[in-house]
Amino acid sequence: MIVRAAVLADAPAMAALLNRIIDIGGTTAHEIPLTEAQVAQHYISGPAVICCHVAEGAGQVIGFQSLDRHPGLPDGWGDIGTFVSPDLQRSGAGAALFAATCAAAKAAGVAVINATIRADNAPGLGYYARRGFTDYATDPAFALRDGTRVGRISRRFDLA
Repeated sequence: MIVRAAVLADAPAMAALLNRIIDIGGTTAHEIPLTEAQVAQHYISGPAVICCHVAEGAGQVIGFQSLDRHPGLPDGWGDIGTFVSPDLQRSGAGAALFAATCAAAKAAGVAVINATIRADNAPGLGYYARRGFTDYATDPAFALRDGTRVGRISRRFDLA
């Protein structure tokens, strides 16, 4: 497995991976598929992006992780998003991506990484717990587009 900085040429593979996860449901707050251009803007090259890394296995993008600035967070915080192929969860890709993200976050002066996870996303909650994130806020009223309440949990990881 190779972990490297994402480039614009990765947007098609990243969009395909993310849209597959959205189609399966249950592990992302995204409910509507994203275009390649939206993925590029939101995760790779947009003004809020701090860093984005991809994990490759057998020449294919098997996961990606981004860190960006979010207007609802304090200065010095970054907001993380992690997406790994459902077939390859717990393969080490997420851990490798997080190591790369932490290094880039420290270099960018980020002090705290925020992860806001659907409360019904057991794999996501487990992933961030294994990395050392701790709960600091909840939103039990968070609902999907169809009105189904799933809640959200916000966790933090202090880099300092």
